[in-house]
Amino acid sequence: MHLGQPGFQVADQFSKALPAPIAAKDIPLSGIVDPAHERYSEAAEVRSLIENDSQIGKIFDTARGREGLIRNAGVHACAHIISREPLLDVLPLWKRDDGEIITGWDGPQCEAVGLLKIDILGLVNMTTIDDTVRMVKTNHGDEIEPLDIPLDDPATYEMLGRGESLGVFQLEGGGMQSLLKRMAPTRFGDIVACVALYRPGPMDVNAHLDYADRKNGKKPVGPIHPELDEPLKDILGETYGLIVYQEQIMAIAQKVAGYTLGQADLLRRAMGKKKKEVMDEQFARFEAGMAERGYSKEAIDQLWATVLPFAGYAFNKSHAAAYGLVTYWTAYLKAHYPAEYMAALLTANAHNKDKTGVYLSECRRMRIRVLQPDVNESVTQHTAVEGRIRFGLGAIRNVGSNVVESIVKTREDKGRYASFTDFLDKVEILACNKRVLESLIKAGAFDSLEHTRMALTQHHEAAVDAVIGLKRHEAMGQFDLFGGGDDTAASNDASPLAHLQFTDEEWPRKQLLAYEREMLGLYVSAHPLDGAERLLAPYQDTSIAELVGGEREPGGNGKDEAKIAGMISGVQRRLNKNGQPWAIVTLEDFDFDEDGEGERHGGVAEPLREDRHAHRETAQADGKTSAITSQ
Repeated sequence: MHLGQPGFQVADQFSKALPAPIAAKDIPLSGIVDPAHERYSEAAEVRSLIENDSQIGKIFDTARGREGLIRNAGVHACAHIISREPLLDVLPLWKRDDGEIITGWDGPQCEAVGLLKIDILGLVNMTTIDDTVRMVKTNHGDEIEPLDIPLDDPATYEMLGRGESLGVFQLEGGGMQSLLKRMAPTRFGDIVACVALYRPGPMDVNAHLDYADRKNGKKPVGPIHPELDEPLKDILGETYGLIVYQEQIMAIAQKVAGYTLGQADLLRRAMGKKKKEVMDEQFARFEAGMAERGYSKEAIDQLWATVLPFAGYAFNKSHAAAYGLVTYWTAYLKAHYPAEYMAALLTANAHNKDKTGVYLSECRRMRIRVLQPDVNESVTQHTAVEGRIRFGLGAIRNVGSNVVESIVKTREDKGRYASFTDFLDKVEILACNKRVLESLIKAGAFDSLEHTRMALTQHHEAAVDAVIGLKRHEAMGQFDLFGGGDDTAASNDASPLAHLQFTDEEWPRKQLLAYEREMLGLYVSAHPLDGAERLLAPYQDTSIAELVGGEREPGGNGKDEAKIAGMISGVQRRLNKNGQPWAIVTLEDFDFDEDGEGERHGGVAEPLREDRHAHRETAQADGKTSAITSQ
């Protein structure tokens, strides 16, 4: 149906009337009008709309006819189908436009005909770990084999207990950090439980909080039923009486109901699918098995009632443990080799400026100094040097990997660059490019070579014009640029750059940092808000990164209200159709920037109302500090 612009209002009215999703699942359309459905009573408001509004009724009837139909073909992120026979003899294959070959059936259909589906994940975190290990060997001489890292390291668990998990695999985000503080993990099993419990299903019933509170004695650990205390102690002991993993459900069925391992796996699958007829059949077998072993009807019913809902979201322990191991490795490296780990993390996220900004803020919190790129120190990637992080040349805008490789190779072959003119003397013609040089200058890559960024920017084009012709001859092997041969020393007077006069004048700090951010995508050598932390702190209760990432804990005042504070870096003034003024304001804090139009972070443009008058004055000029309360 096409209703034009009014269609949005109709859709908004209908969607707001729907019952809230439970465990990330919405009520099916059939359930809205089916009295037998378990959530029928929750759908009274939307039924009223359907019955009283003919337009919404027509939309509902049309939607029911389409519900469940396949809208488009999706591809699993990491699933691989394995067969003992050639796949073309077993199922249809589909070659996509990008050349990838995928199955013509979905995963369940492939499994139904006996094919094996294995999920093989490629994690960038493994590269981060490898890069960290190599830097640790270079800087400290320590040989680290991740599989040999002890799983009982106190410093690692203390760091996680403080909630300092930013950059740690699977444990990032404000909500997870709050859980870690509450749990105060002390063993590897706690990390595995975090991975398994911090998901929509368990969190909907507060299983993650129950685990944390039971671990720390804030809640008692009690048996599901007195008769089951001793039989299930070995199975549920490690999770403080809670069912967390699918393997626990299988072990329970084997222990108290006499299931074989294969039967227990079928029970696990049946519980996950929640088909009534299948569940009735499984309960009859489960009940008979427990009764045969002397358990009371009350114990049987209590255990089944406990196991059934948990089975819908219980996580695979082997999967959680594998993830947990990578989680622990990243936490260990961050705790013991912070500069090396954060350098590797910044490299891995070099193309994600939002994450890079957050990790740079974490470096500041950890008191790790981050240095701007330098033609004498940097390589392509970010590197850790003496407890500090040196930004890589590869992060500079307009500077390609081939240029970086040329600069580094020339430095290794001919020695460090003594000055800007020495740089032009030594580098290949590939790096002698006006755009490349301007980017290097504005990023601060020549700061260690005496001259200011402003002075170099004023003269770099003339410098290139002066040497480019000679560089072309040099590239053909005709002569050295500034010297007369191996036995003749270069003369400053003979240099085609001798006429250049560099001043000591530098851009104002704000402009210098703005250029640096233009080239690097973020502030590195300093931040415009440096020194304003205490000024802004009383006016904010969350960072923009937490707000945009959806990791902020909701407020407890009946409103999900957030306060952010930072620097207004841009204002776009607009008028609505009624002639009332409003504006799109870009606000930056130490981690992020947020614009009202949502081009980067999905923000919402808000009118400058009368109660926002104070902010109108603040928004007159870029670079002013401001605080905003948003709902």
